[in-house]
Amino acid sequence: MAGLISAARRAMHPSHMHIKNWPAELRPRERLISQGPGKLTDAELLAIFLGSGVRGEDAVVTSRNLLQEAGKLRGLLERGAREMTSLPGLGPARACKLSAVLELNKRHLWAGLERGAALKNATDAGEYFSARLRPHKQEVFAVLFLDNQHRAVAFEELFSGTINSAQIHPREVVRRALAHNAAAIIIGHNHPSGHPQPSAADRSLTEEVQKALRMVDIRLLDHFVVGDGSPVSMASLGWL
Repeated sequence: MAGLISAARRAMHPSHMHIKNWPAELRPRERLISQGPGKLTDAELLAIFLGSGVRGEDAVVTSRNLLQEAGKLRGLLERGAREMTSLPGLGPARACKLSAVLELNKRHLWAGLERGAALKNATDAGEYFSARLRPHKQEVFAVLFLDNQHRAVAFEELFSGTINSAQIHPREVVRRALAHNAAAIIIGHNHPSGHPQPSAADRSLTEEVQKALRMVDIRLLDHFVVGDGSPVSMASLGWL
């Protein structure tokens, strides 16, 4: 009897029911509206995007399986549209939509920098570097060029290297800054290992770039190191 009661309870649990039959307070869309997107799990957010699951599954179950297959959310979002199509639950249409959403996010962050938010809120600049550099599987060094009112002029990925290091040439950074008539720049690079803690080599590089820029009266405002989680600002560490 106890076994029958336990089985009946499992059958009534939301995970064994179609989403439309879940209690309203547990449905992803209703929770997003009432509590905000930050309260949802990765699988629930992805389920809202998918809209439906593969045959025999609801969208949340399909999303959980998809994230497990891809290696969590980062593993999924770092794939290109072509790679995504090979994952269960993501055909060409959904893969293209998800890739487009990621690109829209990058452009939204760039729009914020163009309004001058890069220096009023360092978090905005850090988020933009994260969006651009985190997907790379090798180390990439990039520069955000700013005018004299600290509005974004351009963003360039200047150097890339192996998964462990990249060869950075401060004189090339200066040359590109002069080409954009930049008054200040913010630099950043990613750590493909996922650990954003700056190394001694990162600090030395920052000093070399800052020294080269001073010779042409261009300011280095920050150096972001991108890994998992929030990027690390060297300015906030007192290294600039």
